[in-house]
Amino acid sequence: MKKLAVLFLSLLMIGLLQAQHQKSQRMKKKILFVVTSHDKKGNTGEDTGYYLGEVSHPWKVLHKAGYEIDFVSPKGGTPPVDGFDLKDPVNKEFWENKEYKNKIDHSLKPSQVDPVNYSTIYYAGGHGAMWDLADNTELASIASKIYENGGIVAAVCHGPAGLVNIRLSNGSYLVDGKKINAFTNEEEAAVQLTDVVPFLLEDQLKKRGAKFEKSGLWQNHTVADRRVITGQNPQSAKSVGEAILKELNP
Repeated sequence: MKKLAVLFLSLLMIGLLQAQHQKSQRMKKKILFVVTSHDKKGNTGEDTGYYLGEVSHPWKVLHKAGYEIDFVSPKGGTPPVDGFDLKDPVNKEFWENKEYKNKIDHSLKPSQVDPVNYSTIYYAGGHGAMWDLADNTELASIASKIYENGGIVAAVCHGPAGLVNIRLSNGSYLVDGKKINAFTNEEEAAVQLTDVVPFLLEDQLKKRGAKFEKSGLWQNHTVADRRVITGQNPQSAKSVGEAILKELNP
C-alpha cells in the first residue's frame, strides 16, 4: 500500500509540475489578434471592418499586463476599420500608439503565423467577420493548434464567427458542449441586419453544439469554459480581455 501511495504522490507531483511548466510557457508567449479583411455589409454598400473598440479594449488590458500582441487577417496588410470613435480614450490610445498602429496596418497573413509562438488567439468582431472568418481554414487550423497546445481561444461580438468551423484533432467542433456567447439574434435584429448577414451567429453556434448563453441587448456578458472565452457584444470587449488575463495568470 505504501508503494502505491508513493507512486500516486509521485505521479501527482509530476502532473502538477507539468501543468505549472505549461502555464509558465504559455505566459511567456505572445497573443494573436484576428481581424477581418472584409469591408462591406453584404449588398448594402455600407462600410464595415473590424470594430475598433473590440481591438483596443482587450489590447489595453493585455498590453498593460506586459503581453506582446500580433495581428493577423485573412488577406494580411491594412484591414478595414469600423466603429472609429476617437472620443473613446482607449480607442485613441491604441490608434496613437505608433508601434501597434503599425502592427495592425501591416497585419500578418495566416501563412506567416507559427501557432507555437502564441498562448492565445483572440477574434475581434465587427460585421466584416461574418463574411471572411468562418470559412478560413488556415485561421481555424492555427486556432486548433494553439488550443491543443494548451492555449486559449477567445472572441467577442461577431468574432465568434471564426469559431464556428474550428475542429479539434478528434474531429469534434471546438465549441461543442462548451458555454459560448456572441452577438445575439435579438441584437442582429436591433441593428436591422438579420437578412444581410450570411448566417445568424447564435443559430450557427448552437448547430455546432454550443451551450449558448446571452443577456439583454448591449449588456456586458462574458463566459469562459475550458480555455474558450467569448463575449456578447462591444460592451463585453474589456471583460474578454480581463478573462484572458485571468486564464493566463491563474
